[in-house]
Amino acid sequence: MADEFDGDLAGAVFWGADLKGATFRDVDLTGAKISHAFVVDVDIDAMVDRLVVNGVDVTRYVNERDPWYPLRAMLRPEAPETMRQTWAALEAEWDATLALARARPESPLHESVNDEWSFVQTLRHLVFAMDKWFTAPVLGEGFDPIGLPNSGSVDFPWPGLQYDLTPSFAEALAVRTDRGARFGEYLTTIDAADLDRTIDVLENGPHALLDCLHTVFEEEFWHLRYARRDLELLSPAS
Repeated sequence: MADEFDGDLAGAVFWGADLKGATFRDVDLTGAKISHAFVVDVDIDAMVDRLVVNGVDVTRYVNERDPWYPLRAMLRPEAPETMRQTWAALEAEWDATLALARARPESPLHESVNDEWSFVQTLRHLVFAMDKWFTAPVLGEGFDPIGLPNSGSVDFPWPGLQYDLTPSFAEALAVRTDRGARFGEYLTTIDAADLDRTIDVLENGPHALLDCLHTVFEEEFWHLRYARRDLELLSPAS
């Protein structure tokens, strides 16, 4: 198994490093500089803001051709009103994705595509992410048993999770829908003055409330992208 690196590497210098086949996931590359390098067959899926390649600013070219860019650009809202707009946009895209899922039989929704999570597992992970960053630390309530952590967090003693559960698509969707509705309702009442309040998040420690909400938006967006991508590779719709 390849080595994994996490934590704070800000300002680090990689000199003569062999990074062939490396994966950078959930990383902040703001201000990163790559020089005297071979960038061959590289796949970047990111929020692009001033990307310069060989002296050419390709930002506008990339973003104009990225159909997800309008939603991508909404993921870090600073005010309650723009948060509500972001959530509404995410929910609209999820509604379209769920319509695609409902048009398929149950079995393919439990299939893994290229060793990624199945569609049902993705819904379970979104339940977990919502519980970790919102339901538990913000509302003070518990984790739903069907929640599915990311692989790096499975060994953490999450309260109430039951990894042996195998919920149906309808069961997983019902919990995910409940969590989404409660999050949306919370955004209708949130006070901007409260966004700097410190929240204690299991496994990750203290975070500002704003950071917690941003994490929910990002989780919803990225897994939406993965789910839509993988649905297109599943068995055809009935």
